[in-house]
Amino acid sequence: MRGLFRAASLIPFPPRPVSTFSMAAPGGAIRALRRGTIGQSAVVDRIFSGIQPTGTPHLGNYLGAIQNWVRLQEESSSVLYSIMDMHSLTMPKEPSVLRQNILDTTAAILACGIDPKKCFLFRQSLVPEHAELAWILGCITNVPRLLRLPQWKMKCASQNNEGTVGLLTYPVLQAADILLYKSTRVPVGEDQVLHLELAQDIAQHFNKKYGEFFPMPKAILSTTKKIKSLRDPAMKMSKSDSQKLATVNVADSPEEIVLKFRKAVTDFTSEVTYDPESRPGVSNLVSIHAAVTGLSIKEVLQQAAGLDTARYKMVVAESVIQKFAPIRNEIKKLQEDKYHLIKVLEDGAEKAKELAAPIYQEIRRLVGFQ
Repeated sequence: MRGLFRAASLIPFPPRPVSTFSMAAPGGAIRALRRGTIGQSAVVDRIFSGIQPTGTPHLGNYLGAIQNWVRLQEESSSVLYSIMDMHSLTMPKEPSVLRQNILDTTAAILACGIDPKKCFLFRQSLVPEHAELAWILGCITNVPRLLRLPQWKMKCASQNNEGTVGLLTYPVLQAADILLYKSTRVPVGEDQVLHLELAQDIAQHFNKKYGEFFPMPKAILSTTKKIKSLRDPAMKMSKSDSQKLATVNVADSPEEIVLKFRKAVTDFTSEVTYDPESRPGVSNLVSIHAAVTGLSIKEVLQQAAGLDTARYKMVVAESVIQKFAPIRNEIKKLQEDKYHLIKVLEDGAEKAKELAAPIYQEIRRLVGFQ
């Protein structure tokens, strides 16, 4: 990554010593593995998750994933979060855009509360074992299983049915991302559950072929309702939505947030109620309001009593503005120091490599590479 960003920013980077491995549980596991005192049956509780570098995250990313990440880093002693730059290549990207997106995504998740002292935050491609393990796992995964995955069908259709090999096999890379660290728990959205099930099946296949090695990673599902598009509440909120008013970004200005909520699609009933089936637009606003305030759906509806939907939209907009104001300010500060963002990712990658190395060496031995 150092060379990659040096070319983009023309900043000479002085050499730095490898960062110390500070998390007690992973460090102890590494030392034990090297001494041979941990058997294959030993399992360390470990959380792994990742996010594609699409730039500044949107409201759905924050409420559905990043907010959960912040909580989990406080609850577990071994947590890894990765900027999934390799996965991002499955859809066309200009190199300069990808470089900037990596930095912007890193700045945003740090501003949201991710603390590199409490987790390993790193860029996926800086740990080559991810790709190497993906090849090994790909060799025990059958193609028909990948072809049945909904994500392949949907994204392939968006590319005029000319989907690439990378697009087809990226769920195998996801499995490698998880299994490389012997992760036991994985925060996922509803649309990624099938991919985690694939990772579980691959782990079971590997264990059956080579002996018990990988633990079965379990899903951590977010309790937050899925955040929908403000312009089409039948669809989830997405950065790729062609309607710019459909998606609220974490770094949006107060004026942009007000405009987007004012234009949010609801219906012809003025009362604020929660009924996702018959009133998806208004229900989406209620879900957002509850999520950003920490209130229950019932409490939000009590606050909205007597408001029509037009006025309620502004209440929700104000709640989002207040939630994101400190985050937006911190993002701006972090974006001014690219060197710091790069260092955070490089230091995290060194720690991730140290954790992955003994596990991957054992995998190499099991499959016959050494």
